[in-house]
Amino acid sequence: MSRDDSAAGAGTAAAAGVAPPDGVLIRLEDLGKVYRMGAEEVHALRDVTLEIRRNEYVAIVGPSGSGKSTLMNLIGCLDTPSSGRYFLNGQMVSGLEDDDLARIRNREIGFVFQTFNLLARASALRNVELPLIYRGIPSEERRERALRALEQVGLSDRRKHRPSELSGGQRQRVAIARALVTEPSLLLADEPTGNLDSTTSAEIMDLFDRLHAMGNAIIVVTHERDIALHARRVIALHDGRVARDGPVGLVFGEGGGR
Repeated sequence: MSRDDSAAGAGTAAAAGVAPPDGVLIRLEDLGKVYRMGAEEVHALRDVTLEIRRNEYVAIVGPSGSGKSTLMNLIGCLDTPSSGRYFLNGQMVSGLEDDDLARIRNREIGFVFQTFNLLARASALRNVELPLIYRGIPSEERRERALRALEQVGLSDRRKHRPSELSGGQRQRVAIARALVTEPSLLLADEPTGNLDSTTSAEIMDLFDRLHAMGNAIIVVTHERDIALHARRVIALHDGRVARDGPVGLVFGEGGGR
């Protein structure tokens, strides 16, 4: 996160009377989410309490209906909890209004989606610039930052290409560059290899490994064991609760990573 954003985040946290915990990026306290479908209540998430530290590499796993997508949406400030509290970088965000949540998403979280979510008629460079346009960054600065982000993912030579002129793996790299360009506190990836073949998937996960080594905090939501094995910690959900939480080798019953 850039200095101006850090100062803004610290100021907001101070105004809320919350001191950022040392080294803790995310703190969830008894987080719950209930969806109402007519007269029926569906408990998608129940009493989730956990912490994720800066520079952690975490995989959230679980079968369909386990609550992992709900947890991702809450961590990504795309939805609000029905109960409990969520602190991001020391600020309680669980009670914020939509406009404030949108600002948090733009400043703190870089999203990588399975379907890339790129503008079809825009160049790779323009797609990467978009979050900076929304933030009001001057054109020269945002171009420089977008070029650096494309260089980080090995696509500076494809900056003028549109998504239709790129392979699936290259499109996902553009999406990752777009997530990186705001210098976020967290990269949040939802099934980032779901639309890719096995070879390209391995290349994308190797890129995440390098980004983590550079100091980025990463959360990957996945149902694929091979993808989760790239993380250092696994949070396994079942019926809306944390069933297991620990190092990859411990959760998967192995002696260590891949």
